[in-house]
Amino acid sequence: MPALEPRKILVTSALPYANGPLHLGHLLEQVQTDIWVRFQKSRGHDCLYVCADDAHGTAIMLTAEKRGITPEQQIDSIRREHMRDSAGFLIGFDNFHTTHSEENRYWCETIYDCLQANGHITSRSITQAFDPQKKLFLADRFIKGSCPRCKTPDQYGDNCEACGATYSPTDLIDPVSALSGATPIEKESTHFFFKLPEFKALLTSWLESDTLQAQVANKLREWLDAGLQEWDISRDAPYFGFEIPGEPGKYFYVWLDAPIGYIASFQNYCDQSGRDFDEYWRQDSVAELYHFIGKDIINFHGLFWPAMLDSAGLRAPTAICAHGFLTVNGTKMSKSRGTFINASTYLEHLDAEYLRYYFAAKLSASIDDIDLNLEDFVQRVNTDVVGKVVNIASRCAGFLRKGYDNTLSTDCAEPALWDEFAARGDTIAALYEQREFNKAIREVISLADRANQYIDEKKPWALAKAEGTEREVHDTCSVGINLFRVLMTYLKPVLPAMSEKAETFLNCSLDWTSLKGPLLEHKLAKFKPLMTRIEMPQVEAMVEASKSSNTPTKAPASAQAEKGIEGDTIKFEDFAKVDLRVAKIVSAEHVEGADKLLCLMLDLGDEQDHRQVFSGIKGAYQPEDLVGKLTVVVANLAPRKMRFGLSEGMVLAAGPGGKDIFLLEPHDGALPGMQVK
Repeated sequence: MPALEPRKILVTSALPYANGPLHLGHLLEQVQTDIWVRFQKSRGHDCLYVCADDAHGTAIMLTAEKRGITPEQQIDSIRREHMRDSAGFLIGFDNFHTTHSEENRYWCETIYDCLQANGHITSRSITQAFDPQKKLFLADRFIKGSCPRCKTPDQYGDNCEACGATYSPTDLIDPVSALSGATPIEKESTHFFFKLPEFKALLTSWLESDTLQAQVANKLREWLDAGLQEWDISRDAPYFGFEIPGEPGKYFYVWLDAPIGYIASFQNYCDQSGRDFDEYWRQDSVAELYHFIGKDIINFHGLFWPAMLDSAGLRAPTAICAHGFLTVNGTKMSKSRGTFINASTYLEHLDAEYLRYYFAAKLSASIDDIDLNLEDFVQRVNTDVVGKVVNIASRCAGFLRKGYDNTLSTDCAEPALWDEFAARGDTIAALYEQREFNKAIREVISLADRANQYIDEKKPWALAKAEGTEREVHDTCSVGINLFRVLMTYLKPVLPAMSEKAETFLNCSLDWTSLKGPLLEHKLAKFKPLMTRIEMPQVEAMVEASKSSNTPTKAPASAQAEKGIEGDTIKFEDFAKVDLRVAKIVSAEHVEGADKLLCLMLDLGDEQDHRQVFSGIKGAYQPEDLVGKLTVVVANLAPRKMRFGLSEGMVLAAGPGGKDIFLLEPHDGALPGMQVK
């Protein structure tokens, strides 16, 4: 293959938040990034991968307080966990740092000074909800109360899950702090804002470039068309983060210093390695810069970030590569189902490369969601990797060891076949470059099928029993091993540990630049198993372990604050007043004018007792999928007049809302009208 002009490439992935362990959703992004970086390195390019923990914010401060430790202790322990789990999945960071670092403090202050000097920072007084007991300002998610429109209690400070209304926290009826239960007061505070609207022309041009995927650019254009707003970049004490220079009690908002963490991590790497920082980050840099992120944070990276970089005199990314969310078995990851799987739990039961391969087989350059179907996961890894790729080497290695001293033949018996495999490298490389990993994997597996077909046609096991066929057996198995070498070269970015084992067996390195011809009269090492099959009980054990590991006896402070689950206990007599009944959903319909509601007609076991209930589950269910299902309803809830009609009960569901909400369903045997006790 012709030599390529080496490129200088710097790659980042989104910073995991230092408030909990990595889960498989984090690993989807890290694996995608790592495969692309390993591919670039295998092509001879100077490619670096840096990342860091996102280590600031109120949630970390509250978690540390609940645990009785300092925020610094909290983020240090989480950072060690994150680094351990990423290493377990063979993520090859060149540097993994933290946003709570002197490098990040320096760059936050430097960039802020540039923005201020260029007239892109303004300040004004705003009124916010304040917890007089905790002595801190409350974000919307930390305030609960009754909806000002439909009067439904226990709603968050920005929208009602019952009627779909949106509002300000100050509009809530009887609002309380989800942190302390105290009644919030209104309090004024001076905040600092980044003048994002002044960058409309820059961002319009940016969205017309090839930096963003078309789907992403189209979404961001909606923001521009709706009118950009100034961005609040400050928070008030108490807050865990960096204090704004010259502004006591004012801190940089976590989303200002998080992307700057990319710069800080690279600065840390340069200080250790002697690399030239300016060569990568100055505006006239010819190096390439890529950010791999989830689609949920594209607004920060696609609008705020390039505008900040421009004002600060730094270069913009070459491309932002956004991916979709991870679902498991067709739905959002669920703790109750055991499909909210932490990285450490997975690694206790399964080989990391199983998941690396499966992710690669599913990932494309689009922002579509990726589904981890656990049965398909087992079948695809066993069939593709073990049954096809590894099978080539294991079928041929035994003959070469027994009859030919583990040495390949002196000539290639199938030069055209070798050339066919080697020529496909350019196509596969282009697909890796474009992040079309799923298509690259299909190309590789089609070649593996072709190699197995060749071996099946030659039947070395039959030839070995015949007289005078020693040369043909030798040639056939030598061709098979050479084809296996090509396949493993193409799979090396995806399966680095298995490739290392293959390199030991083949007694040579695997990289694109070395595929200039087949190995001839080449001595092999003893073949050892490269990968074993996945057994379904391993997967089932992982799921069960995920259920138990995700059911803590007491939720951490951050979860309690965000979900509002702290509160006083009640007596049994109070609970006994609630009449819970099994109900059958006989019809379900969309509600015109409501973003979140479905209208359910419920059968409570009596032809005369059909109830109409409005439920905020539209984001998670299609009406036709609910008909005939059993659920649980609060049957003695006073009817509530809504603008859509009368709601005569409340169905029970779990989850934070939106797509992450799950109706409670009784086991088989329960009948409509039965009381839940």
